[in-house]
Amino acid sequence: MLRRPRRNRKSESIRKLVSEHRVSADDLIMPLFIVDGINHSEVINSLPVARRMSLDFLLDEIKECVHYGLHTFILFPKIPDSKKDKTASYSYDPDNFYLKAATEIKSSFPDITLISDVAMDPYSIDGHDGLVYNGIIENDETLEILCKMSLAQAKAGFDILGPSDMMDHRVQAIRDHLDKNNYKDTGIMSYTAKYSSAFYGPFRDALDSAPIDDPDIPPHKKSYQMDPANSTEALIEAEMDMIEGADYLMVKPALHYLDIIKSLKDNFALPIAAYHVSGECAMLIAACQNKWLEYEKVMPETLLSIKRAGADAIITYFAKEYLKLSNTT
Repeated sequence: MLRRPRRNRKSESIRKLVSEHRVSADDLIMPLFIVDGINHSEVINSLPVARRMSLDFLLDEIKECVHYGLHTFILFPKIPDSKKDKTASYSYDPDNFYLKAATEIKSSFPDITLISDVAMDPYSIDGHDGLVYNGIIENDETLEILCKMSLAQAKAGFDILGPSDMMDHRVQAIRDHLDKNNYKDTGIMSYTAKYSSAFYGPFRDALDSAPIDDPDIPPHKKSYQMDPANSTEALIEAEMDMIEGADYLMVKPALHYLDIIKSLKDNFALPIAAYHVSGECAMLIAACQNKWLEYEKVMPETLLSIKRAGADAIITYFAKEYLKLSNTT
């Protein structure tokens, strides 16, 4: 036999020499959950690898992450019910603790990259990503609110904005609004293919942002998030986002949509981000806690599979854990 592929597998050194994909700190984005107040740090029961933290604890967490080489973070707020209304007006209020926290974080860590969440659901009494009237998500009216939210976030110091709402043409609306207000250098990481997935549960627990879940009461997130059965539709969304000015295209969830990641990577000359979502992380943790799987092996393999599919950036709650493990092996 002239060709023996096993020759390139015979030792650890040779395997590393020909390894095609690696996950490093430069590939990872760490999600963080922030709450108002001080001296608060609370484990999320359905996602024990993450915590809800006040700014003082959050700054310590970022400092530790930076020590391990992480330099990109995506920040999500848990908004008190008293601040929620139909139009998500607190999202662009100058006194919003989320906006103030972003300014403080960038002041303390000017060299990190900070990504925002642009959507109404954390601030809406309806728990939806868009404006609800008479059981319908109003797309165009929602864009006006998202533009106000985006500008407030850019002013607060976020480097990249993350529209997660899946409204049509929101990237163009946000880009135009930012440019008109001299925030041309603020990036947009669009949630391009955000699927109506059953794997978001722990995240909604973390933010207490779940909408009324009744199949007989509209509206439904299915009316704006993508159908898990569809793949060609992701190409349509990606083309629109690219034309409208997105700087990054995101697929969410990641692990159960590896084919979509590869499809976008093969068809678009933009960086592809993948969100390894809360439910995907939680089920891995549960299997390891039951000793059905070995955490130190399956967690890195999971992230590697997302990288191999074509993701340039991986949003994962395992980011710090992965780097800590890498430093000890």
